[in-house]
Amino acid sequence: MTEQAHRPEDLTRLFVERANAKDADGLAMLYEEDAVMAYPPGSQTRGREAIRKLWADLLPHMPEFEPEPPLPTLISGDLALTSTPPSDGSGARAQVARRQPDGTWLRVLDQPEFTRPE
Repeated sequence: MTEQAHRPEDLTRLFVERANAKDADGLAMLYEEDAVMAYPPGSQTRGREAIRKLWADLLPHMPEFEPEPPLPTLISGDLALTSTPPSDGSGARAQVARRQPDGTWLRVLDQPEFTRPE
């Protein structure tokens, strides 16, 4: 069975591991069925299947992901806000995760890139 996120912070580590393994199916399983990802830049990808397809198309052409140290997680009930400062200093990344009935966590909203307005 594929490892699940037992803490919101696990999602970032699992994302990097699965992306580096070029595992689009595994990446998609980190998202709720109706999740929304703000990617590609300027658009949104809606739903687990669309997110899976996006990663299936992108991963073969992407370099290896480097782990980024997380900022402190904010948790309110069954919602969590996770974020990391990108190692290239390009802005920030943020995700909203929700605790599932079995106690694991999945991403609901994913903003992989924030950049400063010019």
